[in-house]
Amino acid sequence: QVHLAESGGGLVQSGGSLRLSCTASGLRFDDYSLGWFRQAPGKEREGVSCISWSGRNTFYTDSMKGRVTISRDNGKNTVYLQMNSLKPEDTAIYYCAAVEGSISGCEYDPLFWSDKWGQGTQVTVSP
Repeated sequence: QVHLAESGGGLVQSGGSLRLSCTASGLRFDDYSLGWFRQAPGKEREGVSCISWSGRNTFYTDSMKGRVTISRDNGKNTVYLQMNSLKPEDTAIYYCAAVEGSISGCEYDPLFWSDKWGQGTQVTVSP
């Protein structure tokens, strides 16, 4: 059974940093592309950053480009999201997701990213 578990969220002041982690089990991690998505209250889920199965391709949403870095450690079955210079508008629940094979971007498509999701971790940025 596939399980994705996010951690690392919390409360941080504007300008602060957080590193989110997502550890996967029950799948052949090397074969999966991974993504971080977020959903703020009253808003639709959106892609934040994604990384291909090989790790060679990374994608970032424009609103966070330059402030976040995605990476993966296949030896630990874990994907990370380093977030810096956080803003109150970054407040949301952050989810990780996995999809087998290649990706060409990080748009949230519920049909494409349909299978494997974590339970989410809350990120709150205070002014």
